Amino acid sequence: MGYIIAAFVVTGLVMSLLKDKYMDGKRFDAEAFASTLRGVAGVLLTLGVLAAVATSALVVIPPGHRGVVFNKVSGVRLTPQGEGFNFLIPFLEQVIVLDVRVQKDTYDASAASKDMQTIHTKVALNYHPNADMSPKLLQEVGPEYSERLLHPAIQEAVKATTARFTAEELITKREDVKLLIKELVEKQVAPHNIKVDELYITDFDFSRQFAESIEAKQIAEQTALKAKRDLDRVKIEAEQKIASARAEAESLKMQREAITPQLIQLRQVEMQKLAIDKWDGKMPEVMLGGASTPLLDLSAFTNRAK
Repeated sequence: MGYIIAAFVVTGLVMSLLKDKYMDGKRFDAEAFASTLRGVAGVLLTLGVLAAVATSALVVIPPGHRGVVFNKVSGVRLTPQGEGFNFLIPFLEQVIVLDVRVQKDTYDASAASKDMQTIHTKVALNYHPNADMSPKLLQEVGPEYSERLLHPAIQEAVKATTARFTAEELITKREDVKLLIKELVEKQVAPHNIKVDELYITDFDFSRQFAESIEAKQIAEQTALKAKRDLDRVKIEAEQKIASARAEAESLKMQREAITPQLIQLRQVEMQKLAIDKWDGKMPEVMLGGASTPLLDLSAFTNRAK
């Protein structure tokens, strides 16, 4: 319709510019002007109609998208249109462009855990429609499939999964929780030709009282672990001392067993020999004891006897 209106506007402008050609002196040749006007208007009108038809028949599908064609007579065409130029039946068909690239949505869900703790969960979901089955998706669900299908599927999966774990297990078994939620979501959306690429648990939010109890428990566990380590260290040190004492006692026992009367006699002989080797030939003049007592000088008697 826009092209047709434009044709009439252009016709009026052209004829207003050419009206001087139809002036015969002071007399305007209205019949000739009208004939020319009809001819120009017919040409421009034909061009406008052709342009409108061409526009309605030609559609461009951008990259990462598919075109779902709706025919007013036969309904949805089950084969989607690919990227690039595509042709439609003018005024009879229209196209809905669907994004089939990987998309991301985030969801908030609240549920009760196995131990009746209220858990607020934030989930991020990467997904994409099955490109070849996009007409079926729009036909069965509609273009608002994220709100109609994915959101309730996430809510249900989170509630069902959270109820199977205690609040503490939701933290310690986070990977198992994520895989179970993803599995449940896939089971619900796969029949509607939506593929789940990845699911992420971005946050678990617990009540303040529960968070404080978890922190207190962790502190108690760390304290108990430190005490156990200290006890193990003391036990090891005691065992080392016992082993050292046993080794020393065993050494003394072996030494006692090795000492015999013959060995004692041999050691005495060795000591006497060592004393003789060190003697300078002089008799000691003083005997050590409770008091110093001078000894007789035997060498003086020996000299007199001579």
